[in-house]
Amino acid sequence: MRFHTFVLKNVARRPVRSALTVLGMAIAVGAVVSLVGISQGFQKSFLSIYSKRQVDLIVQRAGAKQRLASELNTSLGEKIAAIPGVKQVNAGLIDMTSSPDLETAMGILVQGWPVDCALFNHLEMLQGSRLTAGDDHKILLGRILAQNLGKKVGDALTLYDEKFVVKGIYEAYSVYENGGALMLLEDLQKPMGREGKVSGFTVVLDHPKDEREIERVRHQIEALEKNLAATPTKEFVSSTTELQIAEAMAWITSAVALIIGAVGILNTMIMSVFERTREIGILRAIGWGRGRIVRMILLESVLLSLSGGVVGTIIAIAMTQGLSRMPAVAGMIDNNIPPSVIGEGFLIAVLVGLIGAAYPAYRGAQLLPTEAIRHE
Repeated sequence: MRFHTFVLKNVARRPVRSALTVLGMAIAVGAVVSLVGISQGFQKSFLSIYSKRQVDLIVQRAGAKQRLASELNTSLGEKIAAIPGVKQVNAGLIDMTSSPDLETAMGILVQGWPVDCALFNHLEMLQGSRLTAGDDHKILLGRILAQNLGKKVGDALTLYDEKFVVKGIYEAYSVYENGGALMLLEDLQKPMGREGKVSGFTVVLDHPKDEREIERVRHQIEALEKNLAATPTKEFVSSTTELQIAEAMAWITSAVALIIGAVGILNTMIMSVFERTREIGILRAIGWGRGRIVRMILLESVLLSLSGGVVGTIIAIAMTQGLSRMPAVAGMIDNNIPPSVIGEGFLIAVLVGLIGAAYPAYRGAQLLPTEAIRHE
Protein backbone atom coordinates (compact mmCIF):
# COMPACT_ATOMS: atom_id res chain seq x y z
CA MET A 1 0.00 0.00 0.00
CA ARG A 2 1.30 3.41 -0.95
CA PHE A 3 1.95 6.00 1.75
CA HIS A 4 -0.67 8.48 0.48
CA THR A 5 -3.28 5.74 0.11
CA PHE A 6 -2.60 4.75 3.71
CA VAL A 7 -3.20 8.37 4.81
CA LEU A 8 -6.50 8.53 2.91
CA LYS A 9 -7.73 5.30 4.49
CA ASN A 10 -6.86 6.61 7.96
CA VAL A 11 -9.03 9.68 7.36
CA ALA A 12 -11.90 7.73 5.78
CA ARG A 13 -12.21 5.02 8.43
CA ARG A 14 -13.66 7.48 10.96
CA PRO A 15 -16.22 9.23 8.73
CA VAL A 16 -18.31 10.95 11.41
CA ARG A 17 -15.35 12.47 13.23
CA SER A 18 -13.70 13.47 9.94
CA ALA A 19 -16.93 15.04 8.66
CA LEU A 20 -17.37 17.10 11.84
CA THR A 21 -13.74 18.26 11.66
CA VAL A 22 -14.17 19.23 8.01
CA LEU A 23 -17.35 21.13 8.92
CA GLY A 24 -15.53 23.05 11.65
CA MET A 25 -12.77 24.03 9.25
CA ALA A 26 -15.35 24.92 6.60
CA ILE A 27 -16.95 27.40 8.97
CA ALA A 28 -13.56 28.91 9.83
CA VAL A 29 -12.34 29.21 6.24
CA GLY A 30 -15.78 30.31 5.06
CA ALA A 31 -15.69 33.14 7.60
CA VAL A 32 -12.31 34.29 6.29
CA VAL A 33 -13.26 34.11 2.62
CA SER A 34 -16.68 35.73 3.00
CA LEU A 35 -15.92 38.46 5.56
CA VAL A 36 -12.50 39.45 4.24
CA GLY A 37 -13.76 39.12 0.66
CA ILE A 38 -16.68 41.43 1.38
CA SER A 39 -14.46 43.99 3.14
CA GLN A 40 -11.99 44.00 0.23
CA GLY A 41 -14.94 44.24 -2.14
CA PHE A 42 -15.96 47.40 -0.28
CA GLN A 43 -12.54 48.89 -0.94
CA LYS A 44 -12.39 47.74 -4.56
CA SER A 45 -15.85 49.11 -5.29
CA PHE A 46 -15.06 52.37 -3.52
CA LEU A 47 -11.80 52.76 -5.44
CA SER A 48 -13.52 52.13 -8.77
CA ILE A 49 -15.68 55.21 -8.19
CA TYR A 50 -12.58 57.34 -8.66
CA SER A 51 -10.15 55.27 -10.71
CA LYS A 52 -12.50 54.68 -13.63
CA ARG A 53 -13.19 58.40 -13.76
CA GLN A 54 -9.44 59.07 -13.74
CA VAL A 55 -9.66 61.08 -10.52
CA ASP A 56 -6.20 61.82 -9.12
CA LEU A 57 -6.86 63.85 -5.97
CA ILE A 58 -9.68 64.07 -3.42
CA VAL A 59 -9.99 67.45 -1.72
CA GLN A 60 -11.69 67.54 1.67
CA ARG A 61 -11.53 69.27 5.01
CA ALA A 62 -8.41 68.00 6.81
CA GLY A 63 -9.14 65.40 9.44
CA ALA A 64 -12.51 64.45 7.95
CA LYS A 65 -11.81 60.87 6.94
CA GLN A 66 -15.54 60.30 6.78
CA ARG A 67 -16.85 61.94 3.65
CA LEU A 68 -20.10 62.99 5.31
CA ALA A 69 -18.22 65.10 7.88
CA SER A 70 -16.32 67.25 5.37
CA GLU A 71 -17.60 70.71 4.46
CA LEU A 72 -16.04 73.18 2.01
CA ASN A 73 -17.17 76.32 0.24
CA THR A 74 -18.35 75.78 -3.33
CA SER A 75 -16.25 78.75 -4.46
CA LEU A 76 -13.07 76.84 -3.59
CA GLY A 77 -13.54 74.84 -6.79
CA GLU A 78 -12.70 77.88 -8.95
CA LYS A 79 -9.45 78.43 -7.07
CA ILE A 80 -8.44 74.80 -7.53
CA ALA A 81 -9.27 74.91 -11.25
CA ALA A 82 -6.95 77.92 -11.67
CA ILE A 83 -3.90 75.95 -10.49
CA PRO A 84 -1.58 75.01 -13.41
CA GLY A 85 -1.76 71.31 -14.17
CA VAL A 86 -5.38 70.88 -13.07
CA LYS A 87 -7.51 69.55 -15.92
CA GLN A 88 -10.89 69.17 -14.25
CA VAL A 89 -12.53 69.88 -10.89
CA ASN A 90 -15.84 68.34 -9.82
CA ALA A 91 -17.74 69.43 -6.72
CA GLY A 92 -19.97 67.04 -4.83
CA LEU A 93 -22.15 66.85 -1.74
CA ILE A 94 -22.94 63.51 -0.15
CA ASP A 95 -25.38 62.34 2.48
CA MET A 96 -26.90 59.15 3.88
CA THR A 97 -30.60 59.48 4.50
CA SER A 98 -33.71 57.36 4.94
CA SER A 99 -36.93 57.15 2.99
CA PRO A 100 -40.40 55.89 3.93
CA ASP A 101 -40.48 54.27 0.49
CA LEU A 102 -37.62 51.93 1.48
CA GLU A 103 -38.88 49.04 3.61
CA THR A 104 -35.51 48.13 5.06
CA ALA A 105 -33.56 50.01 7.72
CA MET A 106 -30.64 50.67 5.38
CA GLY A 107 -30.15 54.30 4.39
CA ILE A 108 -29.88 55.71 0.90
CA LEU A 109 -26.61 57.19 -0.33
CA VAL A 110 -27.54 60.50 -1.96
CA GLN A 111 -25.12 62.64 -3.98
CA GLY A 112 -25.57 66.15 -5.25
CA TRP A 113 -23.67 67.32 -8.35
CA PRO A 114 -23.67 70.67 -10.18
CA VAL A 115 -25.64 70.59 -13.43
CA ASP A 116 -22.44 70.99 -15.47
CA CYS A 117 -20.57 68.25 -13.57
CA ALA A 118 -18.48 66.10 -15.92
CA LEU A 119 -19.19 63.03 -13.79
CA PHE A 120 -22.65 62.78 -15.37
CA ASN A 121 -20.88 61.66 -18.55
CA HIS A 122 -19.70 58.50 -16.79
CA LEU A 123 -23.23 57.29 -16.07
CA GLU A 124 -25.04 54.91 -18.40
CA MET A 125 -28.69 55.92 -18.54
CA LEU A 126 -30.79 52.76 -18.59
CA GLN A 127 -34.08 54.63 -18.52
CA GLY A 128 -35.03 58.29 -18.82
CA SER A 129 -32.40 61.00 -19.14
CA ARG A 130 -29.77 62.84 -17.09
CA LEU A 131 -30.46 65.92 -15.01
CA THR A 132 -30.41 69.31 -16.72
CA ALA A 133 -30.75 72.92 -15.63
CA GLY A 134 -34.12 73.62 -14.08
CA ASP A 135 -34.73 70.05 -12.92
CA ASP A 136 -36.02 71.10 -9.52
CA HIS A 137 -36.94 68.14 -7.29
CA LYS A 138 -35.92 65.64 -9.96
CA ILE A 139 -33.75 62.65 -9.09
CA LEU A 140 -31.79 59.83 -10.71
CA LEU A 141 -31.80 56.37 -9.14
CA GLY A 142 -29.08 53.74 -9.38
CA ARG A 143 -30.14 50.44 -10.94
CA ILE A 144 -30.04 48.50 -7.67
CA LEU A 145 -31.88 51.17 -5.69
CA ALA A 146 -34.59 51.40 -8.35
CA GLN A 147 -35.08 47.63 -8.10
CA ASN A 148 -35.22 47.71 -4.31
CA LEU A 149 -37.75 50.55 -4.34
CA GLY A 150 -39.73 49.21 -7.28
CA LYS A 151 -39.50 52.64 -8.90
CA LYS A 152 -39.47 53.59 -12.56
CA VAL A 153 -39.19 56.84 -14.48
CA GLY A 154 -41.98 59.24 -13.52
CA ASP A 155 -42.56 57.77 -10.06
CA ALA A 156 -42.24 59.85 -6.90
CA LEU A 157 -39.76 59.22 -4.09
CA THR A 158 -39.92 60.81 -0.64
CA LEU A 159 -36.62 62.14 0.70
CA TYR A 160 -36.11 64.76 3.41
CA ASP A 161 -39.93 64.92 3.76
CA GLU A 162 -40.18 66.17 0.19
CA LYS A 163 -41.32 64.55 -3.06
CA PHE A 164 -38.78 63.98 -5.82
CA VAL A 165 -39.71 62.73 -9.28
CA VAL A 166 -37.57 59.98 -10.80
CA LYS A 167 -36.20 61.35 -14.08
CA GLY A 168 -33.86 58.48 -14.90
CA ILE A 169 -32.27 55.21 -13.82
CA TYR A 170 -28.53 54.79 -14.28
CA GLU A 171 -25.75 52.23 -14.16
CA ALA A 172 -22.46 53.41 -12.60
CA TYR A 173 -19.03 51.84 -12.13
CA SER A 174 -19.55 51.11 -8.45
CA VAL A 175 -22.02 48.97 -6.53
CA TYR A 176 -22.31 51.87 -4.05
CA GLU A 177 -23.53 54.32 -6.63
CA ASN A 178 -25.82 51.72 -8.21
CA GLY A 179 -27.45 51.45 -4.81
CA GLY A 180 -27.72 55.23 -4.39
CA ALA A 181 -29.37 58.32 -5.86
CA LEU A 182 -28.30 61.54 -7.58
CA MET A 183 -29.83 65.02 -7.60
CA LEU A 184 -28.69 68.49 -8.50
CA LEU A 185 -26.39 70.10 -5.95
CA GLU A 186 -28.83 72.88 -5.04
CA ASP A 187 -31.61 70.37 -4.37
CA LEU A 188 -29.45 68.55 -1.82
CA GLN A 189 -27.91 71.63 -0.22
CA LYS A 190 -31.26 73.04 0.88
CA PRO A 191 -32.65 70.13 2.96
CA MET A 192 -29.21 69.54 4.46
CA GLY A 193 -28.84 73.19 5.40
CA ARG A 194 -25.57 73.45 3.47
CA GLU A 195 -26.26 76.21 0.97
CA GLY A 196 -23.01 77.12 -0.78
CA LYS A 197 -21.25 74.09 0.71
CA VAL A 198 -20.00 70.78 -0.65
CA SER A 199 -18.43 67.67 0.89
CA GLY A 200 -15.38 67.94 -1.33
CA PHE A 201 -13.90 68.04 -4.82
CA THR A 202 -12.45 65.44 -7.16
CA VAL A 203 -9.51 66.67 -9.21
CA VAL A 204 -8.28 65.33 -12.57
CA LEU A 205 -4.73 66.32 -13.54
CA ASP A 206 -3.07 66.90 -16.91
CA HIS A 207 -0.19 64.55 -16.04
CA PRO A 208 -1.53 61.93 -13.61
CA LYS A 209 1.50 59.63 -13.90
CA ASP A 210 4.01 62.29 -12.89
CA GLU A 211 4.39 61.91 -9.12
CA ARG A 212 6.27 65.19 -8.77
CA GLU A 213 3.47 66.98 -10.60
CA ILE A 214 0.89 65.37 -8.33
CA GLU A 215 2.79 66.49 -5.24
CA ARG A 216 3.20 70.03 -6.60
CA VAL A 217 -0.53 70.40 -7.29
CA ARG A 218 -1.33 68.78 -3.97
CA HIS A 219 0.72 71.29 -2.01
CA GLN A 220 -0.71 74.22 -3.96
CA ILE A 221 -4.25 73.10 -3.25
CA GLU A 222 -3.56 72.66 0.47
CA ALA A 223 -2.03 76.15 0.54
CA LEU A 224 -5.33 77.72 -0.60
CA GLU A 225 -6.96 77.39 2.82
CA LYS A 226 -6.19 76.21 6.33
CA ASN A 227 -7.16 72.66 7.24
CA LEU A 228 -7.42 71.55 3.64
CA ALA A 229 -6.33 68.06 2.52
CA ALA A 230 -5.69 66.97 -1.07
CA THR A 231 -5.22 63.21 -0.98
CA PRO A 232 -4.26 60.84 -3.83
CA THR A 233 -7.10 58.47 -4.67
CA LYS A 234 -5.56 55.20 -3.44
CA GLU A 235 -4.35 56.79 -0.21
CA PHE A 236 -7.78 58.32 0.39
CA VAL A 237 -9.60 55.02 -0.09
CA SER A 238 -7.19 53.01 2.07
CA SER A 239 -7.42 55.56 4.90
CA THR A 240 -11.21 55.82 4.94
CA THR A 241 -12.39 55.08 8.46
CA GLU A 242 -15.43 53.03 7.46
CA LEU A 243 -13.34 50.69 5.32
CA GLN A 244 -10.66 50.31 7.98
CA ILE A 245 -13.29 49.36 10.56
CA ALA A 246 -14.94 46.89 8.17
CA GLU A 247 -11.62 45.17 7.42
CA ALA A 248 -10.59 45.06 11.09
CA MET A 249 -13.92 43.55 12.15
CA ALA A 250 -13.70 40.99 9.34
CA TRP A 251 -10.26 39.79 10.47
CA ILE A 252 -11.20 39.78 14.17
CA THR A 253 -14.27 37.64 13.52
CA SER A 254 -12.29 35.39 11.20
CA ALA A 255 -9.54 34.97 13.80
CA VAL A 256 -12.06 33.71 16.37
CA ALA A 257 -13.43 31.21 13.84
CA LEU A 258 -9.90 30.06 12.94
CA ILE A 259 -8.98 29.47 16.58
CA ILE A 260 -12.08 27.31 16.98
CA GLY A 261 -11.13 25.43 13.81
CA ALA A 262 -7.58 24.88 15.04
CA VAL A 263 -8.86 23.51 18.37
CA GLY A 264 -11.13 21.14 16.43
CA ILE A 265 -8.20 19.87 14.37
CA LEU A 266 -6.07 19.46 17.51
CA ASN A 267 -8.81 17.48 19.26
CA THR A 268 -9.36 15.21 16.25
CA MET A 269 -5.69 14.46 15.70
CA ILE A 270 -4.79 13.91 19.36
CA MET A 271 -7.70 11.49 19.72
CA SER A 272 -6.55 9.75 16.55
CA VAL A 273 -3.04 9.30 17.96
CA PHE A 274 -4.33 7.94 21.30
CA GLU A 275 -6.67 5.48 19.58
CA ARG A 276 -3.95 4.30 17.18
CA THR A 277 -1.13 3.91 19.69
CA ARG A 278 -0.83 0.18 19.00
CA GLU A 279 -0.97 0.77 15.24
CA ILE A 280 1.77 3.41 15.40
CA GLY A 281 3.89 1.02 17.50
CA ILE A 282 3.57 -1.67 14.84
CA LEU A 283 4.53 0.80 12.12
CA ARG A 284 7.60 1.78 14.15
CA ALA A 285 8.46 -1.89 14.69
CA ILE A 286 8.40 -2.68 10.95
CA GLY A 287 10.77 0.15 10.17
CA TRP A 288 8.84 3.42 10.02
CA GLY A 289 10.96 6.27 11.35
CA ARG A 290 9.75 9.14 13.49
CA GLY A 291 9.84 11.48 10.49
CA ARG A 292 7.44 9.28 8.55
CA ILE A 293 5.03 9.09 11.49
CA VAL A 294 5.09 12.89 11.70
CA ARG A 295 4.43 13.21 7.98
CA MET A 296 1.50 10.80 8.19
CA ILE A 297 -0.22 12.70 10.99
CA LEU A 298 0.45 16.10 9.41
CA LEU A 299 -0.84 14.93 6.02
CA GLU A 300 -4.03 13.59 7.60
CA SER A 301 -4.58 16.93 9.30
CA VAL A 302 -3.84 18.97 6.16
CA LEU A 303 -6.19 16.75 4.15
CA LEU A 304 -9.00 17.44 6.60
CA SER A 305 -8.20 21.16 6.62
CA LEU A 306 -8.08 21.44 2.83
CA SER A 307 -11.38 19.57 2.54
CA GLY A 308 -12.84 22.09 4.97
CA GLY A 309 -11.29 24.88 2.90
CA VAL A 310 -13.02 23.65 -0.26
CA VAL A 311 -16.40 23.30 1.46
CA GLY A 312 -16.00 26.64 3.27
CA THR A 313 -15.08 28.49 0.08
CA ILE A 314 -18.12 27.12 -1.73
CA ILE A 315 -20.34 28.14 1.20
CA ALA A 316 -18.74 31.61 1.34
CA ILE A 317 -19.25 32.25 -2.38
CA ALA A 318 -22.87 31.07 -2.22
CA MET A 319 -23.55 33.15 0.90
CA THR A 320 -21.99 36.28 -0.61
CA GLN A 321 -24.01 35.84 -3.80
CA GLY A 322 -27.17 35.43 -1.72
CA LEU A 323 -26.47 38.44 0.48
CA SER A 324 -25.80 40.68 -2.52
CA ARG A 325 -29.31 39.92 -3.78
CA MET A 326 -31.06 40.73 -0.51
CA PRO A 327 -32.87 44.10 -0.61
CA ALA A 328 -31.61 44.96 2.89
CA VAL A 329 -27.97 45.11 1.76
CA ALA A 330 -28.18 45.27 -2.03
CA GLY A 331 -25.95 48.05 -3.31
CA MET A 332 -23.54 47.67 -0.40
CA ILE A 333 -21.99 44.23 -1.07
CA ASP A 334 -19.92 43.35 -4.11
CA ASN A 335 -20.60 39.66 -4.86
CA ASN A 336 -17.25 39.10 -6.57
CA ILE A 337 -14.78 37.63 -4.05
CA PRO A 338 -11.19 38.38 -5.17
CA PRO A 339 -9.19 35.23 -6.10
CA SER A 340 -6.44 36.42 -3.75
CA VAL A 341 -8.84 36.09 -0.80
CA ILE A 342 -9.75 32.54 -1.83
CA GLY A 343 -6.03 31.76 -2.04
CA GLU A 344 -5.53 33.22 1.43
CA GLY A 345 -8.34 31.00 2.71
CA PHE A 346 -6.65 27.83 1.43
CA LEU A 347 -3.27 28.94 2.75
CA ILE A 348 -4.78 29.57 6.17
CA ALA A 349 -6.45 26.14 6.04
CA VAL A 350 -3.06 24.48 5.46
CA LEU A 351 -1.43 26.49 8.25
CA VAL A 352 -4.24 25.70 10.70
CA GLY A 353 -3.96 22.03 9.79
CA LEU A 354 -0.21 22.02 10.41
CA ILE A 355 -0.49 23.95 13.66
CA GLY A 356 -3.37 21.83 14.95
CA ALA A 357 -1.49 18.59 14.21
CA ALA A 358 1.93 19.71 15.49
CA TYR A 359 1.53 18.38 19.02
CA PRO A 360 -0.24 15.13 18.03
CA ALA A 361 2.52 14.48 15.45
CA TYR A 362 5.19 15.07 18.09
CA ARG A 363 3.36 12.81 20.52
CA GLY A 364 3.05 10.03 17.95
CA ALA A 365 6.69 10.28 16.95
CA GLN A 366 7.84 9.88 20.56
CA LEU A 367 6.12 6.55 21.06
CA LEU A 368 8.53 3.66 21.50
CA PRO A 369 7.66 0.54 19.48
CA THR A 370 7.75 -1.81 22.51
CA GLU A 371 5.56 0.43 24.68
CA ALA A 372 3.09 1.10 21.87
CA ILE A 373 2.72 -2.63 21.03
CA ARG A 374 1.99 -3.47 24.70
CA HIS A 375 -0.65 -0.69 24.83
CA GLU A 376 -4.25 -1.85 25.31
